[in-house]
Amino acid sequence: MSSTPHILICDDDPIVHESLRLYLDNEHYTHSDAFDGDESLKLAHEDKPDLILLDVMMPQMNGLDVCRELRKTMSTPIIILTAKGEEIDRVLGLELGADDYIVKPFSPREVVARIKAVLRRTESSQEPSSSNGLLRFDGLEINIENYSVKVNSKAIAFTPKEVEILHLLASHPGTVMSRDQILRSVWGNDFDGDLRTIDTHIKRIRQKITYDGSRWNISTVYGVGYKFEVS
Repeated sequence: MSSTPHILICDDDPIVHESLRLYLDNEHYTHSDAFDGDESLKLAHEDKPDLILLDVMMPQMNGLDVCRELRKTMSTPIIILTAKGEEIDRVLGLELGADDYIVKPFSPREVVARIKAVLRRTESSQEPSSSNGLLRFDGLEINIENYSVKVNSKAIAFTPKEVEILHLLASHPGTVMSRDQILRSVWGNDFDGDLRTIDTHIKRIRQKITYDGSRWNISTVYGVGYKFEVS
């Protein structure tokens, strides 16, 4: 992350941009503005921001589709902006790889606080890892240093949060971890998220790493959580 974080604001409402600019300027953050989905994708690749604020409802391409496209090639932190009551958008945004969400209407001061929290978590996750940053099992390789997963030597597309969850569980084989433990470990203690998103992430991870003859499994311990098992 650069010494002066650069924030990409993606929202079709000029008032949102104006309200955030003053607070970002006060924090000495640089920023750029996108007002539709196509422009958001373009600037995300051109500007290489340190964090993206991404509204769900935008013309050309909605924010969830933008998030889906960005996660194919980028691990840049994303905070979803969603209208009050749109719970499905918040949950889906997290499933697609967003790092946090903020419900409108919001206080610009709260947005800046959440930006700082996500950037702190991102910076911490990018610090040099210990020797267990690379985990290998029979036919499965998880590398948290470059956020890659290989199954039978073939690279599989994972979102950053999917890699972090898989690495967390695989680092403690046989240990049951609760949904709350996983949420706090991956998203941080200051994240007020929905525990149900863990279930959906686990389902997607299982689909990506399981094949006939695989010797590992993420099992459900009903009423408790999940554990990574190797046979």
